Amino acid sequence: MRKKPQIASVFGKSPFKPLQAHMVIVKDCVLEVPTLFDALIADEQDKLEEQQKKIFAKEEEADAMGDELRVHLPRSLFMAVDRRDLLDLLDMQDNIADTAQDIAGLMMERNMSVPAEMVEPLQALVQRCVDACLQATTIVERIDELIESGFRGREAESVDDMVDELSNIEDETDVMGQDLVRLLFSIEDDMKPVSVMFWYQMIQWIGDLGDHAESVGNQMRLLIAK
Repeated sequence: MRKKPQIASVFGKSPFKPLQAHMVIVKDCVLEVPTLFDALIADEQDKLEEQQKKIFAKEEEADAMGDELRVHLPRSLFMAVDRRDLLDLLDMQDNIADTAQDIAGLMMERNMSVPAEMVEPLQALVQRCVDACLQATTIVERIDELIESGFRGREAESVDDMVDELSNIEDETDVMGQDLVRLLFSIEDDMKPVSVMFWYQMIQWIGDLGDHAESVGNQMRLLIAK
């Protein structure tokens, strides 16, 4: 059963607070992903199932808050921020948690094992994609300061620099993901074809965490540009 967020009380302070609160839940969901892979690598089935449940619970919590936010977001914000832009930002945040759930779900559907050659680059890719999500969270947390500055001046420049750094991180994840796919294909003769297919999908979804985080940053940049 989904937990009912007390979103009305949060709206009393600011229409942007729930958006930030939602991103914190998304971040918490993603932070469970490295431990999920550690459990898979160590073949610790109990820990793996525990992490899967944590990710699913956090994703459901983010979904519930997102649904409430869509219902209660004021039709007119009386500010230089378009309601549609905020809803788009919310969708992008949701995509991050949805992808974390997809990753955990794939491990539930199939008994996967990590080839020894892939362990280190896989852990590195996962962590760098988590770094992208953490950077996106930090950027969203700056909404209040941006509003106070009218989305201009030093604060806007600072956030713009943070979005640039997020893009750099995401570029790194792209390269790391491509390298990992090449490694996968280099050892595919030693694997079952269906395992190669599942790992290819898994690598794509891990990379999607970074892609969706970058989309959040780009949407924040759009708010500044408007």
